[in-house]
Amino acid sequence: MSKIAVVYWSGTGNTQSMAEAVAEGAREAGADVTVFTSSEFDGGKMGEFDAVAFGCPAMGSEVLEESEFEPMFNGCESALSGKKIALFGSYGWGDGEWMRNWEETCKADGAVLACESVTCNDAPDDDAVVACKALGAALN
Repeated sequence: MSKIAVVYWSGTGNTQSMAEAVAEGAREAGADVTVFTSSEFDGGKMGEFDAVAFGCPAMGSEVLEESEFEPMFNGCESALSGKKIALFGSYGWGDGEWMRNWEETCKADGAVLACESVTCNDAPDDDAVVACKALGAALN
């Protein structure tokens, strides 16, 4: 049984809803899942999990949330090499640049992206929930 962490930051609840769907999909695929907010996780926990799903909405000029999520994620980067991960998040404007930049950062760090990242505009609709569940299952 794979041990999977789902780590997210959410300001409006949209990314939290996505995180819950990711966790549900991973559990349905047989994984042992622990859900963390970004304030509950750090790079020291990376080795405890076979795979990690990171979720963060686009903020400001399409960047990761800067006060809590980004510092936590930066602390995890040294442990990304060879680690199976997946990314998800919501946005309210822009064209998804924050996700493309985040994917490139993860690839440069040597992370293994388990599947295509999932984004949604504002609250996740039924299609986004299905995609999040599939993302969670892909981590198993």
